[in-house]
Amino acid sequence: QVQLVESGGGLVQAGGPLRLSCAASGRTFSMHAMGWFRQAPGKEREFVAAISRSDNKYYADSVKGRFTISRDNAKNTVYLQMNSLKPEDTAVYYCAAPEDPRLGGYYYHTRLATYDYWGQGTQVTVSS
Repeated sequence: QVQLVESGGGLVQAGGPLRLSCAASGRTFSMHAMGWFRQAPGKEREFVAAISRSDNKYYADSVKGRFTISRDNAKNTVYLQMNSLKPEDTAVYYCAAPEDPRLGGYYYHTRLATYDYWGQGTQVTVSS
């Protein structure tokens, strides 16, 4: 059974940085894509960033240039470095992984339905 555990959320002032981590267990981490999604109150869950098994990276337009996704296969961990945070980045951030170790493109990595396993989420609050 795949388990994903996020950490690193918290309260930060606008313009500040924050780094989220997601530790994965239960299978060969390097063989699968990993993604970050977020959900703000009253809104649907939305794509933030993803990294493929071959290290290709994908970002939502709203975070491009500010957020960076990376992975450390030796530690079975994926990171989301968030810089220049804005109040509209406030949300619960979720780490996710697909069951299928597929090599796919932008559409595959950015859609919600690709991902079968989800972490419990970590709250990020950006104050103005």
